[in-house]
Amino acid sequence: MPELAYDPASGPPPSRTHLVLIPSYDPGPAVFDTVRAARAAWAPVWVVVDGSTDSSTEGLADWARADPQLRLIVLPRNQGKGAAVLAGLDAAQAAGFTHALTMDSDGQHPAASIGAFMEASRQQPRAMILGNPVFADDAPRLRVQGRKVSNAWARLETLGAGLGDSLYGFRVYPIAPLRAIMHRQRWMRRFDFDPEAVVRLSWAGVPAVNLPAPVRYLRADEGGVSHFRYLRDNTLLTWMHLRLVLGFLPRLPLLLWRLMVRPSRR
Repeated sequence: MPELAYDPASGPPPSRTHLVLIPSYDPGPAVFDTVRAARAAWAPVWVVVDGSTDSSTEGLADWARADPQLRLIVLPRNQGKGAAVLAGLDAAQAAGFTHALTMDSDGQHPAASIGAFMEASRQQPRAMILGNPVFADDAPRLRVQGRKVSNAWARLETLGAGLGDSLYGFRVYPIAPLRAIMHRQRWMRRFDFDPEAVVRLSWAGVPAVNLPAPVRYLRADEGGVSHFRYLRDNTLLTWMHLRLVLGFLPRLPLLLWRLMVRPSRR
C-alpha cells in the first residue's frame, strides 16, 4: 500500500458549488496518485468506488477518514462508469453542489487542468466544459483514430452544436440537467456514458465549451489499467449511436432552428 500521508491544509480552500468526482473500478495503485494530484488542485474531491476488488477501497477509506475534503462512496458491485457517476451526482446535489468535474482514476487525465476547467465553469455555469484531448506521440493509434468515428456521429446527432470530443471524460457538468436526463432513461450507465451525456445535454440546450487538455496513456509497467474491451465496448457504442440517431430524428426541426439562430463563432 503506498504512502497516503497528505496535509489537507496544503490544498486550496473548499468550494461549495464545484467538486471533483472520480469514478473508480479496480485502478490499482494509480488511484492514489490520481487522488493526491486532484486534492492538491481542488477541494472537495469525491471518489465513487464501483465495486472494486483490488484492495484500493481500504486505502482510500483510510485516507478519507484523515481528510475531511475527501469523500468515499462505495457501491457494493460493479455497475459501470455512468452508474458510478450518477451515484456521485445524486449525493452531490443532495449536499448542495451544482457542478462536478469528472476524471478517471487511472492517471490518464490532467489534474493540473482542474483549476482552469472549474474557472471556465464558474464563468459560464450553464455550460458543460469539455476536455479536448491533446495526445502525446506514444498514444495508441487505434484509440486515437477510433474515437474520430464516435465524434463524427456525435456532431451529426447534434448538428454540429460545438462538441469537440465526445469520449474524453475530463469535463465539468452542470449537475441538475445531467441528473434529470439520466433519471429519465436507463442507458448511459457504462462506457456509453461520456458520449451520450454530451449529446443529450446538447439536445437539452446546454452549450459546450471546449478546452484543450493533455491525455496520458500509461503502460502496464507504469501502472496503467484499461477496462476498455474493443469488441464489447464498440458494440455498446454502435448501439448507443443507433439510439441517438433515432432520438435525433424527431428533434431535427428544433436543432435546425437552433442552428439558424445560433450566433456565428469567431
